[in-house]
Amino acid sequence: MIYLDFAASTPLLPSVQKELFRAFEEEYSNPSSAHKLGRSSSEKIENVRDIIANSIGAYKSEIIFTSGASESNNLAIKGYVLANKDKGKHIITSLIEHKCILSICNFLEKEYGYEITYISPQKNGIIDAQDVISAMREDTVLVSIMHVNNELGSIQPISAIGQACFERDIKFHVDAAQSFKKIPIDVDKLNIDMLSLSAHKIYGPKGIGALYIRDLRETRIQPVIHGAGQEYGLRGGTLATPLILGFGAAVEDQTIEDSFEEVNKINSLVRDKVIEIGGSFNTPEINFIPHILNIRLPNFDSSHFVANSDFLCSQGSACSSMNIEMSYVLREIGVTYENSIKSLRLSLDYNSKYDLILPIFKFIIEG
Repeated sequence: MIYLDFAASTPLLPSVQKELFRAFEEEYSNPSSAHKLGRSSSEKIENVRDIIANSIGAYKSEIIFTSGASESNNLAIKGYVLANKDKGKHIITSLIEHKCILSICNFLEKEYGYEITYISPQKNGIIDAQDVISAMREDTVLVSIMHVNNELGSIQPISAIGQACFERDIKFHVDAAQSFKKIPIDVDKLNIDMLSLSAHKIYGPKGIGALYIRDLRETRIQPVIHGAGQEYGLRGGTLATPLILGFGAAVEDQTIEDSFEEVNKINSLVRDKVIEIGGSFNTPEINFIPHILNIRLPNFDSSHFVANSDFLCSQGSACSSMNIEMSYVLREIGVTYENSIKSLRLSLDYNSKYDLILPIFKFIIEG
């Protein structure tokens, strides 16, 4: 089997596996305990907080550990807007955000009466920054736009949107689950106020993530999980020391950064092959990360391929019960239902080899 679904989740890097298993054996103490072992674990956690902060140009006092990007998104969006109702009840996001973001906005709209403006993407899967700026109002309390789209790999104009938010004193949240360590992130240069991160997208353990909150101690945030005061009172519960230390090892490991050019090379070779067999792309031709390539192929059934081949990748459509429901991301960039079921997302990693991917196309051509 050839795994080509790294945008969905990744295996552990050897460095992460080593640290994670060590921590499970040795770091079993509650890091909130006052004794030596507890203090030792707490110090190691603070070191990871510092590692993550340095990787995005933040202060370690602005990093909150969560269970992953979904919880980070909930804490950022619900936590901020519900604690700052006096600032306005208008939120801006896009129609191609992760389902988590869309679900949060739907919840806030139905339960609390927030008005949501959903920005449509361009045909290339990129949000026009001017569309976001034009939607801003006096009562806009938050803008949430993902850094890299998880189905298309398209890079969004975060810097331009962040600058506009800064000038208008609007909080700017970014889901960086797909971009972290693949493209540089500096929260100050990009004017990001809140940033969601996930460990299992960067070869770290599942069940751990982080949220950056600018000027955390001065920002009103309503906790989503109440507890005994951990994480500055914003996220209750005993910290998962082994998972956090595994996360830290993943952030420190430079494998993703060092392999960028090789992944980019493989992406180019795959693109050439897709064109050779008469295919096309849902992924844009510019402003994309090379790790995600959404392709569209003639006379192809992605559902059959995913279910029956030894190549483990994702469909352009999502199976739901007895029905095949078209990907909302592809729909929003103008892909027809017929073309959506001919679409396939290939997501590459540092260890991907073109000669191992090539048989996909033989399988497709021969049926």
